[in-house]
Amino acid sequence: MKRREFLTCLGAAVTWPLAARAQQPAGRVYRVGYFAITSRERALHLTKAFEDGLRSLGYRVGENVVVEYRFADGDMGRLSALAADLVGLGVDVIVAGNNVNIIAAMQATTTIPIVMASSADPVGAGLVSSLARPGRNATGIAQDTGGEQHVKRLELVKDTLPNLSRVGILWNPDFAPNPARLLSMREAAPALGLTLVPVEARGLEALEQAFATMARERAQVLVVLSDGVLFNCRGQIGVMAVRDRLPTIAAAREYAESGLLLTYGVDLRDAFRRSASFVDKILKGANPADLPVEQPTRFELVLNLKTANALGINVPPILLARADEVIE
Repeated sequence: MKRREFLTCLGAAVTWPLAARAQQPAGRVYRVGYFAITSRERALHLTKAFEDGLRSLGYRVGENVVVEYRFADGDMGRLSALAADLVGLGVDVIVAGNNVNIIAAMQATTTIPIVMASSADPVGAGLVSSLARPGRNATGIAQDTGGEQHVKRLELVKDTLPNLSRVGILWNPDFAPNPARLLSMREAAPALGLTLVPVEARGLEALEQAFATMARERAQVLVVLSDGVLFNCRGQIGVMAVRDRLPTIAAAREYAESGLLLTYGVDLRDAFRRSASFVDKILKGANPADLPVEQPTRFELVLNLKTANALGINVPPILLARADEVIE
């Protein structure tokens, strides 16, 4: 059975004990499951943002709300067991960071609400029926809802390096939204005078071979299609990119902070902070099937000038002026 068909079947089976959720006993301590494919260390800034969001809504972490954290340390094979563990604890709601986490959580439960802190094209991925009415036990925030951001990154590297012609694409084929992302970039590339060189990497052990392939294929720049696995490897990607003198662009600012040349995408800290409001609504009795998925409202361009100098790149003044943050 295909993944989307499986999730559709899940949706048909969802039933909601709304009355039980609507009447919360006084003094109750809520239990929130937090589920991520990355390591705890790589997610500290996001867990802090989420807890800050809870505090801003009046929750006292460790007192009237307990967060049960589970981290897979970049190993997709651990996701099912971690999701089942949270379900077994009987948490009130599960917060999942991206599609692979969300899918694992949805496979583990059809009744516990799931808040998507940063989903990729949730409608196309079959996670929700629509943005306006999710229809199942998951709702939250969409990191992207199509290919526009990925095309924008191609335009940015072309603006930075006008003579660019060959672009390496580092991508994880196990991340379901990636083929559609890659297709949108393939369709946009000819108009920009670019040839794409896609190279697969499913984890840390595949990075050296991937970079060797890009060197052999004469890639002049690298675009990373981010997922939880590569996000967890962003430090190693940054080191290898500078070592191989390969200007690199990705989605989240965390990549620029790890040494990549520039990033363009949503502010993940803000997304995880905002996800706390979905948790709050659900704990107060809202049905996630009826809570609209929120789309990105703010995109940020982050430029690592230290990396640019190390690579001998003269960043165009117009790009410096457009940057939301310059790392020096």
